[in-house]
Amino acid sequence: MVTTYDAELIQGARNAVRVCLNIQPTERITVIADRACEDIAASLVHEVEEVGAAYRAFVLEDLAVRPLVDLPAAIAADMELSSVSIFAAQVQPNELRSRRQMTDIVNRRRMRHAHMVNISRQIMLEGMRADFQKVDRLSARVMALVTQASRVRATSAGGTDLTADLNRNYRWLKTSGIISTEKWGNLPGGEIFTSPGNVNGTFVVDGVVGDYLCARFGLLSATPLTLTIADNRLVKAESANKELEDAFWAYTHTDENSDRVGEFAIGTNIELRALIGNILQDEKFPGIHIAFGDPYGVHTGADWHSVTHIDVVGTEFDIWVDDTRLMERGTFLVSA
Repeated sequence: MVTTYDAELIQGARNAVRVCLNIQPTERITVIADRACEDIAASLVHEVEEVGAAYRAFVLEDLAVRPLVDLPAAIAADMELSSVSIFAAQVQPNELRSRRQMTDIVNRRRMRHAHMVNISRQIMLEGMRADFQKVDRLSARVMALVTQASRVRATSAGGTDLTADLNRNYRWLKTSGIISTEKWGNLPGGEIFTSPGNVNGTFVVDGVVGDYLCARFGLLSATPLTLTIADNRLVKAESANKELEDAFWAYTHTDENSDRVGEFAIGTNIELRALIGNILQDEKFPGIHIAFGDPYGVHTGADWHSVTHIDVVGTEFDIWVDDTRLMERGTFLVSA
């Protein structure tokens, strides 16, 4: 792995290592990167070294041909020795299986894991410089509301009108950027999520879609994707961009549950100012996002699964939690 990096990356790297992961000198860390993110990984390694923790760093292309079929054995073996892991890489098509193998180790060993999929210099200079303690306080306040609720309704300026009936048997998770052994988290953080009981209505994706389709289609404000959902299943996807429409429909029909709403989430990173066309950061933007496919059942308690998981992000939401208005035109009505 290279040892040089842009000095402007250090503030975000320090936030990741010292605040979000709270790495201690006595711990051991596994750092996983790819060529595209090698300089970002180098800045993270620098901060790990500054803390004084032991580590080993890997570059995916040094170990296997991409797209990955499986997590390289050397990485899996090293993770068995560590209490903390960091993954900073650009996704490629059909690599979700290998990332799941990685998070399976994280879950089993209760590691603190920073998942920085599609991390970029822009995100390191924006989202990763957030005050994550402030984001965590707001996330906790929103959690206190939704965990007692039976229904969340969301509308948007773009045409969303969606109702989620909640299942009290499913857990809500807080991934605010402060990472614990309870749940690994994306960085930058800033969301709470569950697997919903049932979702019905229309969701207008005028932000971004997730996984590798995000890099392909970018911001969708000019050509939104309108999704119709009935009984928790995607029944229609429409866009003026037919290539997007077809690609999304194909992705959400990979297996028998790829079209099922597996995640219902509220973005809570109030430090973000605008969408940038990168799902890693944009799904944390204040508002609603949902995902079709796997419900992260090991965490939420949902008893079904899928080999796929794709997020969709909208903008300018009004949100009601039961009869309490939580957000108006994209602004939270509760404070941190």
